[in-house]
Amino acid sequence: MDDSYKEKIGKLIQKTRQDRGLTQAEMAKALGTSQSAVNRIENGGQNLSMEMLARISDVLNSEIVSLNRPGTLNFRVEGGRKLHGTISVKTSKNAAVALLCAALLNRGKTTLRRMPRIEEVNRLLEVLNSIGVQTRWLNDDNDLEIKPPAKLKMDEMNAEAGRKTRSIIMFMGPLMHIMKEFQIPYAGGCELGERTIRPHLFAMEELGLNVETHAGWYSCTVKPKNGNNTIVMYEGGDTATENAIMAAARVEGVTTIKRASSNYMVRDVCYFLEKLGVKIEGVGTDVLKIHGVKDINKNITYSPAEDPIEAMTFLSIAAVTNSAITITRAPIDFLDLELLKLEKMGMYFTVGPEYKADNGRTNLVDIKCHESPGLIALEDKIEAHPFPGINIDNLPYFVPIAASAEGRTLIHDWIYENRAIYYTELNKLNANVQLADVHRGYVTGPTKWKAAEVICPPALRPAVLVLIGMLAAPGTSILRNVYSISRGYEDLANRLNDLGASIEVFREI
Repeated sequence: MDDSYKEKIGKLIQKTRQDRGLTQAEMAKALGTSQSAVNRIENGGQNLSMEMLARISDVLNSEIVSLNRPGTLNFRVEGGRKLHGTISVKTSKNAAVALLCAALLNRGKTTLRRMPRIEEVNRLLEVLNSIGVQTRWLNDDNDLEIKPPAKLKMDEMNAEAGRKTRSIIMFMGPLMHIMKEFQIPYAGGCELGERTIRPHLFAMEELGLNVETHAGWYSCTVKPKNGNNTIVMYEGGDTATENAIMAAARVEGVTTIKRASSNYMVRDVCYFLEKLGVKIEGVGTDVLKIHGVKDINKNITYSPAEDPIEAMTFLSIAAVTNSAITITRAPIDFLDLELLKLEKMGMYFTVGPEYKADNGRTNLVDIKCHESPGLIALEDKIEAHPFPGINIDNLPYFVPIAASAEGRTLIHDWIYENRAIYYTELNKLNANVQLADVHRGYVTGPTKWKAAEVICPPALRPAVLVLIGMLAAPGTSILRNVYSISRGYEDLANRLNDLGASIEVFREI
């Protein structure tokens, strides 16, 4: 790296650090280096390895230069190993992204504890930083501080980052209380077919937000409605319900939301808003009454609850690799039906006593998975439903489990047009998944897993299924372009390696 490039990169790092509100000393601590080393880097006097550039990018929540990704990030998996030990469930991805949006409702300082350091969070932080919101990671526990500016710089929004996450659409509810007109980019995220935003738009209309779509943007205008309002959700989706709750939080009067989702991330948003002084009746049911307040200006700290989808991931890994592992901090109220299905399939496990999450509301347990002599396919189909059914994002993890079970299982994924198609990627690892149509697949087992080289599907849950199959397949497998997994899981490879897996993370030049 010649001196001119070192200077350019150094200036870019310095500007990004300053935009994030970090001192050189804070950045040095996060990097595990000295302040003088950071000073040399920013003045172009330090050679930078690819590893250091990647670490700096992680600390600053920004891909510094293209050198940070000379090639895609890949996994090399030595499979066929029994896993052992204990793994703790991290806080929820879906709650985390919703809370980042909800923090815009608060003119005060918001601190979110133990936030997941994942790409989906990074993209939203890039958007927030671009419009003037100051964010910084406080410590190694992943506590995140959020400070809004006096005035948002919406014309400077990082649209590229926004288009990489569907969560950007949840900016609508908070922003309608901050400005009369604004634009946000079309929502992106996983490639799972068309997902209508009409539930969002219809709910927002009831509270005075009009949205027009053109040229890759949602153009929003606001004519606030105060007083009592009733919203019937067009669909009881999670993000649409969260958007409606956030929109109602600062509408004076009582907003009743019928057919609301009562899923885990929706509850976290409600608990967060309650700490901000918004009274909410019916949390955990499908009818919510939001007692809105005109203004919110509080310094608060909130702890999102643990992720039931990550817990289900580890349950699936334990079942498919037939491993005895202990999963701690699992949110049992959003896993009990999944555990019942697994029990009927012949999986052995022990559920410990309940205790509270750091939010003081969510029930957690430790689940000890035991080796099971043989799984058996269920006679009934396995399908997802809104809570309290099998979680929509937990359904995919039954596919490799069914592939490891004796018999034939029908998996019905009726929510998304395309997700079931990606389940056939497991066939590259010698599974037998046959599509009946774009929503239904027949999975026949038990599978004699075989190593393979696979390009990661462009969707989070299907991508992890391939990794699970590779963990069970003896030999060396390669999973290429694992960005989809990084969107929703923090440091997954190293955490699984701590259980005895062998996953090497590598980039190609």
